[in-house]
Amino acid sequence: MPGMRVTMTSEPARPGRVNEDFAGAVPAAAVLVDGAGIPGAESICRHGVAWYAGRLGGSLLGLLSTGPERALPALLADAIVRVTDEHRDTCDVADPISPSAAVAVLRLSAGRVDHLVLGDAVLVLDRADAAPLVVTDHREADIARSYLPALAAAAGDGDDYRRILGELRANRNSPGGFWVAKDDPGAADQAVTGSTPIAGLTGAVLLSNGASRIADRFGAAGWPEVLAVLASSGPAEIIRRVRRVEARHAVTPDDATIAHCTDLDET
Repeated sequence: MPGMRVTMTSEPARPGRVNEDFAGAVPAAAVLVDGAGIPGAESICRHGVAWYAGRLGGSLLGLLSTGPERALPALLADAIVRVTDEHRDTCDVADPISPSAAVAVLRLSAGRVDHLVLGDAVLVLDRADAAPLVVTDHREADIARSYLPALAAAAGDGDDYRRILGELRANRNSPGGFWVAKDDPGAADQAVTGSTPIAGLTGAVLLSNGASRIADRFGAAGWPEVLAVLASSGPAEIIRRVRRVEARHAVTPDDATIAHCTDLDET
């Protein structure tokens, strides 16, 4: 059976705050789920974002274990259906502000590494003889850009901020918008996917956007440096550096999660 070593670290945005990220692994696969929601949406879903992220991640890991040859979008679609069925009778799963999540998946299979990214999670393949391959889904960031000034202006007004955020998230899972795991299994077909021979890789890393911001938002380190730090000091050091840069720029911290995959074994 293929296998790998996975080192994971996950830290909430602030001490005492619920962490809405999830990371987990089975011998031949790793999953990262970055939950998203709007504060005060308990009347829409009584379970909350952390519950959704954990249920989705756990279901996906189980499916990866029992269906190793099925396409990753098909497995993600099944996981979305399972979680949605768990709470459709008690929650308004179709409401635009009900919990959703970005997802990154890495799987070893028959001499290759398959990957999937949906939403604003990030996956990086560490290639032996080439620059890192950074797999991202830019659609949410592209659409959110036009909402950022209004969100910044409304930051002190909870009602206004939630209204604008709701307008942004109304673009989810619709043509011309962006796609995330929520209640529609069809969103899985919109994921960014690919496959790479294991022989050309020295490792891979899955990051929530609260961790990837060290490179793609702040530019405090390039991806080769991030991979080098992961190899020498592990994921906790990257998250420590993220917190330091957030403080320097007076940016609100986010949940930060990293799953670092090494010793990829194709046998």
